[in-house]
Amino acid sequence: MAKYILAIDQGTTSSRAILFNDQLEIVTVAQQEFEQFFPQSGWVEHDPEEIWSSTLVTCKKALGQSQIAPENIAAIGITNQRETTILWDKATGKPVHKAIVWQDRRTSEYCAELRKAGHETMVTDKTGLLLDSYFSGTKIRWILDQIPGARERAEAGELLFGTIDTFLLWHLTGGKEHATDATNASRTMLFNIHDNCWDSDLLSLLNIPPSLLPEVKDCSADFGISDPALLGAAIPIGGIAGDQQAALIGQACFEPGMIKSTYGTGCFIVLNTGNQAVRSNNRLLTTIGYRLNNTTTYALEGSIFVAGAAVQWMRDAMELIESASETGKLARQADTNQDVYLVPAFTGLGAPHWDADARGAIYGITRATGPAELSKAALESVCYQTRDLLEAMRGDWKKMGETVLRVDGGMVASNYTMQFLADILNAPVDRPVISETTALGAAYLAGLFTGLFPPPEQFSTSWKRDKRFTPSLDETVRKRKYSGWQDAIRRTLSVSSE
Repeated sequence: MAKYILAIDQGTTSSRAILFNDQLEIVTVAQQEFEQFFPQSGWVEHDPEEIWSSTLVTCKKALGQSQIAPENIAAIGITNQRETTILWDKATGKPVHKAIVWQDRRTSEYCAELRKAGHETMVTDKTGLLLDSYFSGTKIRWILDQIPGARERAEAGELLFGTIDTFLLWHLTGGKEHATDATNASRTMLFNIHDNCWDSDLLSLLNIPPSLLPEVKDCSADFGISDPALLGAAIPIGGIAGDQQAALIGQACFEPGMIKSTYGTGCFIVLNTGNQAVRSNNRLLTTIGYRLNNTTTYALEGSIFVAGAAVQWMRDAMELIESASETGKLARQADTNQDVYLVPAFTGLGAPHWDADARGAIYGITRATGPAELSKAALESVCYQTRDLLEAMRGDWKKMGETVLRVDGGMVASNYTMQFLADILNAPVDRPVISETTALGAAYLAGLFTGLFPPPEQFSTSWKRDKRFTPSLDETVRKRKYSGWQDAIRRTLSVSSE
C-alpha cells in the first residue's frame, strides 16, 4: 500500500512541495521562488505559467530527493494562496492575462462604487465577506472588461476561471478536472456560504458568466488523477484547501472555539464556530473553515496586514538589525521603564479597524530609545494586534469563552514574542512540533480521502505540542500596557475613520 502523501503548498512568493510519510512526518521539502510583477501602483501580478512550472519542478525535486517511487505516493493534496485570480483558455490552458494577486488593489474604485450603490449588505449576507478588491469577483470582472475579446470568449464558453488551486488541478490532470473546494470558493465573493453554491445574484451583479466557474467539492474529495507523464505515475488528488483553512486543519482545530493564528508577513487568525456562520459586527470575515462529508464548518477570520513585515522593516529600511533573529535578544535587553509602541500601519490598518488611510507611527520614544526598544516594540505590536482581533471575536461570538491559541508561521520561532503574546492575551499559546501546518493540513485532507489517515477526531489526538507559553505578567501591568496600545491606535487612526 502506498504510504506517502505529496503536499503542494503554493504561496505568494514561492511554490513548495513537501513529502509526508504515513505518520505525517516530513520526509523532504523542495521550494522555488517566482517573480512578482508590479505594473502600476497598487497592482500585483504573477505569471500563471511560472506558478505551474515552479510547482511541477518542486514536486519532481521532492520525489527525487526522497528516492521514493511515484507509485508509492498515495495521494496529492493542494493548498494555495487564496483569492488570486486566473482566466485561461479551456482548450489550451493558456492564460488570457497574468494572475491578479490577492494583494492587488486595482478594483478598489469599482468596489467603492458598488458600496455607494448599496450592494455591500447583500454581498456580506450571502458570502460573509466585505465588498473589497481583496476577493476574486471584481478581479474576474476586470479581466473580462479590460482584456480584448475576453468577455466574448467567456460567454461563448471558451474560458475557465480558477483560483490557484483550480489552475494547478487543471494542469495536474491534463485539463480533465475543473474544480475547487468550498474554502477557496468562499473567498471569491461569488459563493453563497449558506446554500453552498455559486450565487446567481452575485454573478449578475458583477456580470460574470456561470460557465467560467469550477465545480465546488468538499475539502477531502475525488479531485481526479494526475497525468502519469508529469510525475511518473497516475496519483489521486484527494485534498484541497486555501492556505489559512489548511492551517486550521493542520492545527487540528476541529472543535468550535478552537483557534489558530499564523504569523508570516502578515497574520491571519481563524476561529472555528462550528455549524454557525457568525455575522461579525466588527468587520471580521465570516468564512467556510472546511467542508467534510458534505457538512460545512464555519469560521471567523481576522487579518493583520503587518506582522513579520515589521521586523523586515527594521532590517531593510531602518537597518537597525542585520537579521530577524536578532530582535528577540535585543528585546530582552530593552529598558523596561520605557513603554514604546510601534503601530505598523504601513499600508493601513486591517481588522478590526479597516482604516486604509492610517499610516505607521511610533509613540513613547525618548532620547534613551534605541534599537533594543524599537525591536521590542516591533515584536510586541504583533501581539497587541492579535489581542485586538481576539477581543473582536469575543464580541461577535459570545460562545467563545476562554481559549488556547495554536500558533504557526515564521515568527513563532521567537520565544520572546510567544511569551509576550501569552502575557498580553492572558491565555496559553501552543506552538506545534510540526510548524508546516499549512502543508500538513493539505496532506491530511488527501490522506483522509484515500483512507491513509483517520477521521478528524482521531487525527486531533496525534497533534503534538512543542511548547506551551503560559501568561506570567502581572494583571496591573497587562492592563497598563494594553491601554497604552489602545491609545496609540486611537492616535493613529485617520481623521476620516474617527
